[in-house]
Amino acid sequence: MTKNLLPRNLASRLAVFTGGLLLSLSVFASEGGNTLQAGNDLSDRASLQRGAQLYMNYCSGCHSLKYLRYSRMAEDLGLSEEEVMTNLNFTGAKFGEQIKVSMPHDPATKWFGKMPPDLSLIARVRGSDWIYTYLKSFYLDESRPLGWNNKLFPNASMPNPLWRMQGLQHAEMSKPDAIGERHVEALKVTQPGTQTPAQFDQTARDITNFLEYAGEPAALKRQSMGVWVVLFLVALTFLAFLLKQEYWKDVH
Repeated sequence: MTKNLLPRNLASRLAVFTGGLLLSLSVFASEGGNTLQAGNDLSDRASLQRGAQLYMNYCSGCHSLKYLRYSRMAEDLGLSEEEVMTNLNFTGAKFGEQIKVSMPHDPATKWFGKMPPDLSLIARVRGSDWIYTYLKSFYLDESRPLGWNNKLFPNASMPNPLWRMQGLQHAEMSKPDAIGERHVEALKVTQPGTQTPAQFDQTARDITNFLEYAGEPAALKRQSMGVWVVLFLVALTFLAFLLKQEYWKDVH
């Protein structure tokens, strides 16, 4: 009979910890009763470039990226200084400066109740799947001050910046629950936008990829170096094995 190497109380604690961890992960993955959709790929440079263009055109008016500089973005995404300053810089900032918003603080506070948050680290806080799902979850809601709501993040205080491309989306509500509240069951585009659903999925994915990059720009170089590091470790392991064989060949 094989003996249990773990004390009974330690084994039970590990079981409880594992169960709790799995439960917390499942709750995080389905925030607000929504299943998150996967959407990031840092290996696609073209997607990152499109995401930068989309973000700067549709998001940077309200949301800054104060931990990312125009010069760093150009270097990492394979863009020239002229391309960045001509097509992605709308505030008149210098090439080496951080990406800030053009919206003044006081009007922003008046319109939205507070200054829209910086999104430099949103991908590290929320995760790329959350961002992708959030961008696709806006729907018209007359009860909200700006006429928009979000299935993933209820009562979001911002309109859908991508509505022209996605189209107008409405919510299909459930029947009233025990306390009389109705919940969003599904979303349906009732008025098509300028893009097909597949094209808009790619648009949301491009922005998600860019925000994933913005949260950790070093990840691009780290991932490219990772292959060489693994190959080096494999070669080192092989050499160590040969050395071990040489040292122990006369030992019986």
